[in-house]
Amino acid sequence: MTHSEIKTCRVAVYGLGKLGACIAATLASRGFQVIGYDVDGRKTDAVKKGIAPIEEPKLQETIAVAGPRLKATDQIEEAVAQSDVSFFVPSTPSLPDGSFSNHFLIPAVESVAMAVHRQRKPRHLFVVNSTLTPGTSDRVLRPLLEKVLGSECGKDFGLCYNPEFIALGDVIQGLLRPDFVLIGESDALSGVLLEQVYKQLCTNSPAIERMSNINAELAKISLNCAVTMKISFVNQLSGVCAKIPGADPSVILRAIGKDRRIGLDYLKPGLGFGGPCFPRDNRLFQYIAQSVGVEAALSHATDRVNEDVNQRLLETVLALSSGEGTVGVLGLAYKPFTGVIDCSPGMWLCERLAANGRKILAHDYLAGANALSKLPLERVRICDDPGEVIRSECQLFIITCPWPGYKELFNSKMNQLPAKEAVIVDPWRLLEAVVPRFNGVRYITTLGSAASVISPELAAHV
Repeated sequence: MTHSEIKTCRVAVYGLGKLGACIAATLASRGFQVIGYDVDGRKTDAVKKGIAPIEEPKLQETIAVAGPRLKATDQIEEAVAQSDVSFFVPSTPSLPDGSFSNHFLIPAVESVAMAVHRQRKPRHLFVVNSTLTPGTSDRVLRPLLEKVLGSECGKDFGLCYNPEFIALGDVIQGLLRPDFVLIGESDALSGVLLEQVYKQLCTNSPAIERMSNINAELAKISLNCAVTMKISFVNQLSGVCAKIPGADPSVILRAIGKDRRIGLDYLKPGLGFGGPCFPRDNRLFQYIAQSVGVEAALSHATDRVNEDVNQRLLETVLALSSGEGTVGVLGLAYKPFTGVIDCSPGMWLCERLAANGRKILAHDYLAGANALSKLPLERVRICDDPGEVIRSECQLFIITCPWPGYKELFNSKMNQLPAKEAVIVDPWRLLEAVVPRFNGVRYITTLGSAASVISPELAAHV
């Protein structure tokens, strides 16, 4: 395919969820003709009207830039007729054994393949962006496509595995300026085509790593496993420092992060990892290792440390609160700038505190609505206004998601804290520059050290 043909390449995106909608919009904003498909008519209707179908920063602006290049349909035949490349972004839920389900992926791929066959489209490229159980491309998708199309993969059509390394809340930037692009390919021509698509899509010049589909499937989960190991190392060090007077994990990490073999990214104290990718990919790696007779000891240990930091958070809060008081929990999303609550420390803490008889006043800038159906509302009340938590009779405040707004909130509302001595637990050290200016506020950053910093006055109330 020539450069001019690449620039006019038409793309269909199947699945307009958190990632798919952003892929469709960014491709269209960079000059591609894009048509999005989703079984949910509300999403396709929104895109047709130029409205973002999901909540994600910069998505609405990107759709505006895309203009008429971005279309949507709920008809597969129409999507196939207007595309040369198909991107698949359906959900691939985790199964009890840690592997990922193809329940949504296979019908989508099969339906598109049947339409491609009916329309006699030559050399169509099938690209899967959703995370897959390693081996799925070669053992499941390739035979399926060859059967439906009645032709040979790599010769008559292409199959690529192309996972995105993005963070919810920053998806648009992650797609436009990735650290690198990972492409699994059934054949060189398919890999070249997809590489050229990314060279037009990306506004930086990222490294593009092309390899076999099985290597790409393993590379995707391996990268996330490496990141979670780093996070768990930080939390392991923080747990040790909590037991040693004068030890400060932040100081230690700042120093060792200067070594280029380690680096400063993801090397700051905080809470455990959560979200829709890190925990699932770590368990998927364990599943794959076990399936070939290898013990994934590091991945298992990473999970144990992640569970331990949540437990230390709970023990710290229970030690600082009484059964009669109300605890203020600030942050229910797993990270800032998203409403996703999957495996979030804030949700976990609210559930455990409620089980231990505590009352909770909670807030999140985006995740409140998602949390309503998941929390025991007889014990947890979710506020729309974070200032209401500050102005309440809560004596203990926990920052479980480092939204920048909470720093501004405490900076402007600190004088509205209850008259009795207040305690703030801030594992992220978000308020480090704010709290010391106010007398009478106990500020705890290291979990498990509550007993050594609790004041005699508060102890009388606990």
